[in-house]
Amino acid sequence: MQVRTTPRFLGEDFRYAWLTGLLMAAATLLIAWLEDLPIRDPDSLIPGYIRFPAIVLGAISLDIVPRALWRARRAPRTLWSVTREITRERWPASHWRFALGGVMAWYLCYATFRNLKSFVPFVHSDGGGPFSATDNVYDTRMADLDKVLWLGHDPAKVLHDLLGTGFAAHLFSAVYIIWIVLVPVSIAIALVWTRHTAAGSWYVTAVAFDWAFGAAIYLMFPSVGPIYSDPKTFAGLPETYVSKLADSMWDDRLAVVGDVVGSGTLQTIAAFASLHVGIMVTICLVVEYVGLARWLRVAAWVFLVLTVFATVYLGWHFFIDAIAGAALGAFTVWLAAMATGNRVGLRPRLRREEARDASLVAGAAPADRLNQGQDQGPAPH
Repeated sequence: MQVRTTPRFLGEDFRYAWLTGLLMAAATLLIAWLEDLPIRDPDSLIPGYIRFPAIVLGAISLDIVPRALWRARRAPRTLWSVTREITRERWPASHWRFALGGVMAWYLCYATFRNLKSFVPFVHSDGGGPFSATDNVYDTRMADLDKVLWLGHDPAKVLHDLLGTGFAAHLFSAVYIIWIVLVPVSIAIALVWTRHTAAGSWYVTAVAFDWAFGAAIYLMFPSVGPIYSDPKTFAGLPETYVSKLADSMWDDRLAVVGDVVGSGTLQTIAAFASLHVGIMVTICLVVEYVGLARWLRVAAWVFLVLTVFATVYLGWHFFIDAIAGAALGAFTVWLAAMATGNRVGLRPRLRREEARDASLVAGAAPADRLNQGQDQGPAPH
């Protein structure tokens, strides 16, 4: 008999994401109590508990409204009744629970992750207060490892010499910005525009695991990244959105370390391992396992490569951070597959009863559908 670990209204598909979030919340409360630290909403302008449900509700509207406009195009007066009909078809109570339960579980993991990340300087204090904002614990070791991997060279300097410090800086700044938008959008896609809940729960659970393991690694191996530990290497780069963001994050770190209560904000600097790379690897592997269209799979892998280059070129991460992030992203996909039942033995595989529907999302290639060994049926409504 299956044991129910979460209330039905929270979405049983995300029981392990909820469990992860609750464990992270417990760790957040414990560290805050031990170190006398405040717990804050990670999004001061528009609170995340408003912003992320709004993203999902906006995605739901985009799922319903265009269909209703198209279906009622020859009889505009029927628009309202058609909208209600489509809403009933595509959004039964079970899918509302799936979407809202998923976004709530994900946000719990995200909010606690941001607080745990902000706690890093205080956890690694010497007993007389937090270490200075300019101090780091592992950056020198990371830089030495990078030089070993790059045969005695600094990887950021190599990229600057090969790619120049003009157009490439603006390109990689754009990649970084796109990644920031991509994560919440991908969550909305997984919760709204799919009708194969196994795939959606697999992805959201994997990202929740990314946040959890990422926070734990930050606490164990604190580092600030090359842009802060070796700023002269990046002084020749032009001003971009990312350089302004780096300055803003440094100001926040100085403020938090100087007055954790009075600062009113969180510090968000931690380099090892790179979750930019880790979550992109998670995305790439999930779209492969789900069997999305070939162009989407290729685009995901290309963007992963650009992300690795961007994080090293701009100085957010050491190259070893990218390697660790890639390993983390691959591990969480496997672990989430085991947790959500998307497996055959110890091999990740989309659950058989949902595999056909997965192949129809985003125009999966016919070969991918045949590979899943399912009869071809009409696309789900």
